[in-house]
Amino acid sequence: MPKFQNDPVVSVSNSTVAPAVQGEGSGYEGVRGVSHNAHGGVVGINDWSPSAPPGAGGNGGWFESSQGEGVRGWAKTPHHGGVVGVNTAGGFGVYGKSDDGNGVVGESQKSEGVRGVSHAGGHGGVVGINDNNNADPGNPAGPGVFGQSIGTGVWGTSKTWMGVYGNSESTIGGAGVMGEHKSNGAGVIGKSIAGIGVYGTSDTFEGMHAETKSTATAAMAAYQLNPNSESAALFAKHAGNRTAAVFEGNVKITGTINSGNINCTDVVLSNADCAEDFDIVGVEKIEPGTVMVIDHEGALRQSQQAYDKRVAGVISGAGEYRPGIILDKQQLRDNRMPVALLGKVFCKVDAHYFPVEVGDLLTTSPTPGHAMKAQDPLKGFGSVIGKALRPLADGQGLIPILIALQ
Repeated sequence: MPKFQNDPVVSVSNSTVAPAVQGEGSGYEGVRGVSHNAHGGVVGINDWSPSAPPGAGGNGGWFESSQGEGVRGWAKTPHHGGVVGVNTAGGFGVYGKSDDGNGVVGESQKSEGVRGVSHAGGHGGVVGINDNNNADPGNPAGPGVFGQSIGTGVWGTSKTWMGVYGNSESTIGGAGVMGEHKSNGAGVIGKSIAGIGVYGTSDTFEGMHAETKSTATAAMAAYQLNPNSESAALFAKHAGNRTAAVFEGNVKITGTINSGNINCTDVVLSNADCAEDFDIVGVEKIEPGTVMVIDHEGALRQSQQAYDKRVAGVISGAGEYRPGIILDKQQLRDNRMPVALLGKVFCKVDAHYFPVEVGDLLTTSPTPGHAMKAQDPLKGFGSVIGKALRPLADGQGLIPILIALQ
């Protein structure tokens, strides 16, 4: 072999059937290489490259152990890895394989156990693939990436796009991303400071689907937690101004319905009367059950004289009855009250003038805000409020009446 300026100190060549160099140690290294410059302490090179099959060339280095690591690398600088693999031909930089255990294991006390960095567009820093095609539900294919921690099992972050992205080509209902909680916590949580917390979209099916088997909670719940907000907890809109929501079954509403148009077949209201909001004037404190008349400007004030043809109705909400529907509700005005125009309502009645029996027509009385029996049919024409549904023999009291202005 010729000698050159950078030739090795020791050079050994042999036949094709035995190692060129072999070292064996019973209590220490079999072979040790030490370098005091930028070159490796030990370097192995294999330049055999058969034409076929691809990748069938030999190893640059081969290390084998019966009890410890096959290869252990140790770096004492924070700028380099303990073991580094480099591939300049488009293959793997580091490749790990195991028949029964982990192909690659990374461990760290203060930083990431495994970190992957990619500088190529469209490729991941870390990619996990499981090609087990087992369809047996008792032994399903494993995950491509598995994360386990006392804290967050899998954490994804991005500066310009999705922090975590899941994609599934399943035709039997497999999800792109699935979250499951084995106890009483949330399966999936979405949170945003200024954007959408959870966003669901679909081209041909539901954008968002919710189911529950609970007997006490809803399949989907929406809460507006800002008490000063005017925005809704739940919003639905149809882009073509068609049906925005469909309910199959009963709908229960405990608050107020504000609507321009309601088009339906049947409406069942659990409360008693149909009322309308009116402007209220006067210095008196107006209570539910008070008989009201129209003043000269069209607002309402409590009645003060008998057989008043300006009678408008009774303030709704007294006794056991509440208005089933309120018309002309204006949220920003506080000088308005609902007046029963139709249905049942509790009314203040004064039986001092005449005892009241069931079915008697009622009109205004001299007692402010109270009704009385319409004893005079001629005077009662145009000033009748409605019919008594309970008797009142004497004194003043609240009794239910059927509103029937006439």
